[in-house]
Amino acid sequence: MQAAAPATSAAATASFTLPQLPYAANALEPAIDAQTMTLHHGKHHQAYVDALNKAVAADKALSGQTLEQLVAKAGTHPAVIRNNAGGHWNHTFFWKTMAPQAQAGKPSAELTKAINSSFGSMDKFKQSFKEAGTKRFGSGWVWLIVDKDGKLAITSTPNQDNPLMDVAEEKGMPILGNDVWEHAYYLKYQNRRADYLDGWWSVVNWAEVSRRYTEAAARK
Repeated sequence: MQAAAPATSAAATASFTLPQLPYAANALEPAIDAQTMTLHHGKHHQAYVDALNKAVAADKALSGQTLEQLVAKAGTHPAVIRNNAGGHWNHTFFWKTMAPQAQAGKPSAELTKAINSSFGSMDKFKQSFKEAGTKRFGSGWVWLIVDKDGKLAITSTPNQDNPLMDVAEEKGMPILGNDVWEHAYYLKYQNRRADYLDGWWSVVNWAEVSRRYTEAAARK
């Protein structure tokens, strides 16, 4: 009798998984509504994970590579890897960037000093971040990064690209990022991306952003 063939189900071959949200789907209301969170996380992010697993399984050269390795060399991979590895990394980063208002906290003294030094004030920083987000044509992301010189900078990327990629126009370590694809805000804000960007500040997890800044600054 022949031995049974090894399992080839998606569950058996999957390399990447959808992370759980660190809060309930309705925890960011009114800034982000529960329906948007449920669809964004459970449908859009899940689709990136599924497509990435399928693409990696079809290319033996990619076997065993981490998400960070795939993202770092995105320009050397087919578009299906670049788009879906970016989508998975970006969204995993995005969920942790937010917290319920009562837990959002404030920027650390170290981060506040760096923001004031780079942009003049927190209000000026938020305005510049908003402008970068509203001016991003079509779908993409807006980021606050620590650049190669250890300075803070605002940048934006198209589609599911991010500043860690070899194809990024401005490279650096992201410490804060916002998704400006329409699926991130359209159910509540319709075409009012600027309103979404304004409301989003109320749920930024400043403890996490401050931790990322300290970690990124220490690398320089």
